[in-house]
Amino acid sequence: MEMQNITLSPPKDILTKVKPLAIDKRTSVSGLLAEVLVELVRQNDHYRQAKSRQLMLMEKGFNMGFTGKPIWSRDELHER
Repeated sequence: MEMQNITLSPPKDILTKVKPLAIDKRTSVSGLLAEVLVELVRQNDHYRQAKSRQLMLMEKGFNMGFTGKPIWSRDELHER
């Protein structure tokens, strides 16, 4: 994967908390942020694919096992 440098200006308090996290993961802050961005994009791609599949299923509809007129009446369904 080709990489490109960017400049970020995170709040100082966040940066001081991120540095130890990067050290724990044996990477740099830049590397840690790159991992987070890659994962964010991956999750978004998966969400969009799932959403597209579900919308296609909803458009197509489902075979509920009957055609035409229902075999029951409203009164029968709500009989007490």
